[in-house]
Amino acid sequence: MTITGASEKVALQALKASDWHLEGAFDFFYSQPQISVTNSRHLEDLYNRYKEPDVDMIMVEGVSQFCTDLQVDPQDIVMLVISWHMKAATMCEFTRQEFIGGLQSIGVDSIEKLREKLPSLRAEIKDDHKFREIYNFAFAWAREKGQKSLALETALGMWQLLFAERHWPLIDHWCQFLQVRHNKAISRDTWSQLLEFVKTIDPQLSNYDEEGAWPYLIDEFVEYLTENGFGLTLAFLRN
Repeated sequence: MTITGASEKVALQALKASDWHLEGAFDFFYSQPQISVTNSRHLEDLYNRYKEPDVDMIMVEGVSQFCTDLQVDPQDIVMLVISWHMKAATMCEFTRQEFIGGLQSIGVDSIEKLREKLPSLRAEIKDDHKFREIYNFAFAWAREKGQKSLALETALGMWQLLFAERHWPLIDHWCQFLQVRHNKAISRDTWSQLLEFVKTIDPQLSNYDEEGAWPYLIDEFVEYLTENGFGLTLAFLRN
């Protein structure tokens, strides 16, 4: 029960099915997707605690109270990770299906259990595969309804949040460049390609290829760095 988070009833079911062998009980438990560690009644009650009184949806006020109960800042990256698990379509909104389904996928049915999971949820951002999924999810999640692109200020905030966890040394230069030279909404292509740039090009740009198939905005960013003396730093570092 401690390791899996299962109820006593589910734990007994798994132990009996494995003739009371502990390792066999774990194998049985994790191979049975129909065995849920969550209580659907608890999940419904939790959803109803946060949903709007006149709309079947959790909106800004409900999300704010949700964060308060979790004892996390709404801008904490763990809220992005939780929203990713919920497959939320829009920032600061959860449908019934998103909220309940997300908590089921995390394996919790109470605020207390979710609070205990926060360290492991926050750690998911360190996994390269999950980080890519969360990063790509964030574009559609953060943009305004009906818009194809992401507002620049929103994009800058999301990049600062995401790359603070990955320690990309050029993040401040990138954000400054966009504010000075671009000052427009960010396309999905630019959003996606920046992650590829961060993952494949070292911070000193020593392996950057001017003939590479980067979006024009990334090429302009490299030019901007060179124009502002970053190239001198690169030359010094290479020598």
